[in-house]
Amino acid sequence: MKKSLKIAVAASVLASPALAVETVGLPAKKVNMENPLYIPTAGEFYSKTAAGVMYKEADHSLAMQAKDHAGATEWPIYRIYENLGFGITDRLTLRAAIAWTQDDDIGRKGMSEGRLGLNYRIFDGSATDGFVWDMYADAFLGGISPMEAELVASPNMMGGTYPLSFNYDNYANGRYGVWLGTQVGKTWNKFTAAAFAEVERTFGNDNTEITISDSARTLIGNMVAMQTGSAPVGAAYAAGLPETFSVETKSTWEYSAGIKGFYEFESNWGLGGGFTYKHRSSNSIEAVNLENSSVVPNAATVAAITSNLEGQFLGDLQDGWDEYIFTAAVSRKLCDNVQVALYGEYTFDDAEPKSQNGTDVKVEGGVRVNVMF
Repeated sequence: MKKSLKIAVAASVLASPALAVETVGLPAKKVNMENPLYIPTAGEFYSKTAAGVMYKEADHSLAMQAKDHAGATEWPIYRIYENLGFGITDRLTLRAAIAWTQDDDIGRKGMSEGRLGLNYRIFDGSATDGFVWDMYADAFLGGISPMEAELVASPNMMGGTYPLSFNYDNYANGRYGVWLGTQVGKTWNKFTAAAFAEVERTFGNDNTEITISDSARTLIGNMVAMQTGSAPVGAAYAAGLPETFSVETKSTWEYSAGIKGFYEFESNWGLGGGFTYKHRSSNSIEAVNLENSSVVPNAATVAAITSNLEGQFLGDLQDGWDEYIFTAAVSRKLCDNVQVALYGEYTFDDAEPKSQNGTDVKVEGGVRVNVMF
């Protein structure tokens, strides 16, 4: 029963790239809810609940090599996505989107997407030869929880060039932000096409929580012993390390764009698809908040060692990546207000050398249930 619930709750973020902007469109009762131009009319509420499962093979980046995880398989990765919207007027929609990802193979889980915002229909097509134009603004909710990670000694130090690694515990970056975007599209008889583009600004802060593992503590102690030529100093410094520390991250720019199409065979059946490009910015650290309680051999030496250690974390983490996402979906209306869709998604990506998000294979499939009230 538990496994069945997991699978049912699983196929979700399939629609993640598309759902972020798919709450824009035509009057609710005149179009399919899978139509990329759909928005609710005044007083109408919709819910789109998706569950999916992903298969992934890690790439061969430096980060994956250091973790001895290059080419490793991660399966199953469960994903859940909830998209909600309410028609304030026929043109103005209040909307929210939340995604959850759970990858037990690497011990990582948490909210992987969060938005709350407004979509406004500037042109409804009546005076623009059927062309529809929307503008939207969403608050990005990545700061609801801190970025959580564990600092560990790299299983493969690669000749001493990669001594320490991060094991991420969740998918949050610890930052709030703002998305601004637009979408245009048109319906020709049974076929609808749309294109969108959006940009995000995240705001840097110190909303991070990094746990120092025993392996990292031991390695740092050995590094200090080599640096000072004293094993007792290294041991004392390791013992004085805190359980956790934080880092201050810089603000970032991210953006995405894509095209979507939808063909309604008849009133109940539809086929959709699309392509989305996403740029995920590399994180950069401005400061490290690390305090060591040791006074051996003296406070000045401990402070100097700490400053040197902090310097190894500063600057560009080289962990950004770009995604190229292809999606397809077939949907059927069960009644006027309920619809079920099956999804497939394949993602190509290009990751920086220290990114832990790059893949050689990334594919997902699942189901979504759309309900309109």
